[in-house]
Amino acid sequence: MQNFLNLSPVIQALLAGSVAWLSTTLGAGLVFFFKDIKRSLLDTILGFAAGVMVAASCFGLLIPAFNFSEELGQHLWLMPLFGFLIGAAALRLLDIVLPHLHPSLKNNYQQEGPKSKLKRSFLMVIALTLHNIPEGLAIGVIIGAAGSALALGFDANATLAGALSLTLAITIQNLPEGFAVAVPLRKEGLSRRKAFALGSASGIVEPIMAVIGALLVVTMQNLLPFALAFAAGAMIYVVVEEIIPEMHSGQHGHFATFGFIIGFALIMLLDVIL
Repeated sequence: MQNFLNLSPVIQALLAGSVAWLSTTLGAGLVFFFKDIKRSLLDTILGFAAGVMVAASCFGLLIPAFNFSEELGQHLWLMPLFGFLIGAAALRLLDIVLPHLHPSLKNNYQQEGPKSKLKRSFLMVIALTLHNIPEGLAIGVIIGAAGSALALGFDANATLAGALSLTLAITIQNLPEGFAVAVPLRKEGLSRRKAFALGSASGIVEPIMAVIGALLVVTMQNLLPFALAFAAGAMIYVVVEEIIPEMHSGQHGHFATFGFIIGFALIMLLDVIL
């Protein structure tokens, strides 16, 4: 652990983002052993992922954003609010300009963005990649924030703990999520190998965005509150726009709700323990 902390924040972000990607890959690998997934289990997984992302946004990103605003002598809420709104708007913009297709166990696929002649499987991967962008960004930003806190002479213990809990949380939820990603691809008629490969490929953006997030906050430390809130806004947008509608589209909304509660409680617990 000490060797990891001695690395630069950018390398730390690369490694942490790669672990999150590996978790997605391992989850997608379950498609070799299972062909389908029960709708009730999928809704629970989606609810869990939503709970993790919302809690991580609150405890790991927004609260530190306000704390850094105060420590940097900035207006307490201006930069966090601005960053949060811009983060959500940025994901909306990607929704508009990139053709994608949200995967579903039902046949009610909804294509968004400009028209495209790409295969449905590739459009699904684009949608899943959009989902993973804010997760990777969040990992990089919080790790970069911890490094910047040390450089600025601030108390970095809470930020380091937040970075660890957020990375662990995203890694945990990526495992079942990776399987939930690969299953619709398999149901599209793809072989298990292709469904696995595309499911894994959707997560490669996480280490890339983690590095970008870390570089951003390390080189422009005054933007720390903005960057943290930006990642939070992007994650909340994904939850509300994609995950919540899908997890309540079946007949097991109560499973999704309890999954959300468990995911949120897990991050709340990790935040206190770490």
